[in-house]
Amino acid sequence: MDISLIIGLLALGAVVGFAAGLLGIGGGMLMVPFMTMILTAKSFPQEYIVHMAIATSLATIMFTSISSVRAHHAHKAVLWPVVKLLAPGILVGSWIGPWIGAKMSSSALALFFAIFITFSATQMLLNKKPAASRNLPGATGMFAAGGVIGVLSGLVGAGGGFVSVPFMTWCNVNIRNAVATSAALGFPIAFAGTLSNIYNGMKLPDLPPGSLGFIYVPALVVIAVASVATAPLGARTAHKLPVQTLKKIFAIVLYALAAYMLYKGFR
Repeated sequence: MDISLIIGLLALGAVVGFAAGLLGIGGGMLMVPFMTMILTAKSFPQEYIVHMAIATSLATIMFTSISSVRAHHAHKAVLWPVVKLLAPGILVGSWIGPWIGAKMSSSALALFFAIFITFSATQMLLNKKPAASRNLPGATGMFAAGGVIGVLSGLVGAGGGFVSVPFMTWCNVNIRNAVATSAALGFPIAFAGTLSNIYNGMKLPDLPPGSLGFIYVPALVVIAVASVATAPLGARTAHKLPVQTLKKIFAIVLYALAAYMLYKGFR
């Protein structure tokens, strides 16, 4: 990789890591569109670009999750019993999500991603939260919820925060605890999804050098280094400052990125 690409990936990783710690979202909403731009500029095979962007994004969450959850745990904000109940379903769903994605065309995957982040950005911009109207379900319900979170996260390369945080707040979990717990859920999501992306992409022809299945390893390494450094800063900021203004700015950025992914989907 040339120096300008490395600098660009470092900057992307720094922003993604901060967002992961601050908002508990894993950073994939930002990373996938920018990775798509980078891989397009590098003339990667068109039919694999979105798949590789999503897979590489998901793999980085293993690192950002560990880094940000340590900071949240220091504030005693992570609800580990909830993590234990959701994790089994998440592991299953996060394997299935990339398997479904591998069977979709790059255009279809780009359109699905665009629709998903448009919905997520609108939810964030309007600060829409479901009314806390019930308690967390039992083990079967938590497994099912984890499965849904895992499938969606595996499909779009995100940490699941846009699904898990609203789900937990709907079930009367405090928002700060929900964000912190979502950060902890990022690791099982990323772990199972990464294995699935390696397996489902391993035998495909014409993948570029440096690929491990659908994962572009050089980008993963650079982004992981930067994101691990900034994720704790984001997590500490989440416990010190009101983040609603930042969320609104972030939502506007997501709309622009959704428009780009729509463009990629219709090309």
